[in-house]
Order: sequence, then structure tokens, then C-alpha cells
Amino acid sequence: MTNKPNLVVMLTYNDVTVKDAYEVFDSCKDLDVQHWGFKNVGLPKDEMKRLVAAMKAAGKTTFLEVVTYDEESCLDAAKTAIDCGFDVLMGTVYYPSVHDYLKEHGMSYSPFVGKVSGSPSILEGTNEEIIQNAKDLMAKGIDAFDILAYRHVVDGEKLAREFCAAIDAKVCIAGSISNFPRIDTMFDIGPWGFTMGSALFTKNFVKDGSFRDNLKAVADYMNNK
Repeated sequence: MTNKPNLVVMLTYNDVTVKDAYEVFDSCKDLDVQHWGFKNVGLPKDEMKRLVAAMKAAGKTTFLEVVTYDEESCLDAAKTAIDCGFDVLMGTVYYPSVHDYLKEHGMSYSPFVGKVSGSPSILEGTNEEIIQNAKDLMAKGIDAFDILAYRHVVDGEKLAREFCAAIDAKVCIAGSISNFPRIDTMFDIGPWGFTMGSALFTKNFVKDGSFRDNLKAVADYMNNK
């Protein structure tokens, strides 16, 4: 067995934070799941702050995932991350201005790699180009990546495998880990972690269960591997 990947639970459905994210988190906060996050779209900022505060009060590590691409909106999202008190900013296209701002405020930064566009996002570029992009960013001091492997226009699993083998950084595979076989693949490939959101809301693991039932099924499955 390779190292157990971390599960980052995203309170998002179709790339938007769900309206009842606070209640969903509150119903699950006692589960053995450390990493929680949501998107910068779907909730007003005061509710985002309230949710982050609840997550931190429960001892969780918090992630804001941002799916915007131009410099101004990425920088604005970085300011939101600081303002709301998140631990990590995931996503955004890499910009030195965003990196500098987050460094200044002591926040971890895990940008996208490759050519990312659209919403829901797609990832373009050859595996070699995406790996080289990551190496170039590591030379600028980036030590963590958010890679939309399964949104790749060619072969997501092959990309995830090659990327994790080539890049010595905290790699989080985001999007479309939606069944037990793909969780098995994550254990096999060995990234730092992966995100899961929509699959829990669509009850992919416990068909008639609640969000909590589905999350518990995933957490138990991972803990028993």
C-alpha cells in the first residue's frame, strides 16, 4: 500500500458552494475527516466567515478553492481567503501577485497547473507540458498543486499517475473522484490528497443515505484500506 491520501471534503455541488453548507458541515464535524473546504462562489462573505470559523473551532484545516482565471479575480479571491481566515488557497491560475500577497499574509498557496479554462473546468496541455509547468512554478517557490487530472481532455488517470511520479510536492487531485475504484486509484497513485464534493451530494456511495452517510462511508473505506 502507498501512503494514504488525504480527503479534502468540498461543500460544493457543480463547482458552487451549497446554500446549506454550514448545516451540512455541522452535521458531519464529529467525523474523522480533517480537511474541509468550499468555493468562492455560492455564499455571501459573512456566511463564508461563519463557516470557516465553525470549521476552525472544530479543529479542521480549511481550504478555499477558486475557479477563476484572470489576475484581478484571482487576486480578489486571495484577499477573500485572507479575510475569511482560511488556511490554504487552492486553485487560481498562478500569478506572482497572488503568490506574493499570500506569502505576505502567511497563507499556503496551491495553484492549478496546466491550461485550465471554463466552468466546470477543463484541463488542457500534454502531460509533459503540465509537468514542466509544475517544475517551473516550484522554481518560484510553489510547493503544492491543485491538478484537475480527471478534467483532462485526454487521459486523466495517466496524467495523475505521471504527474505524481514526477513532482515532489503536495499534490491534490481535484474533481471527479466519484466512486470507490477511483479512491483505490488515489491510494495506488499516492498524491498528498484529493477533493470530493458533488459525489457526496449525489449520494454515489450510499444511494439512499444523507451527505453524512456518504461521507462516513468514504472515510470508513479509506481508514480500512
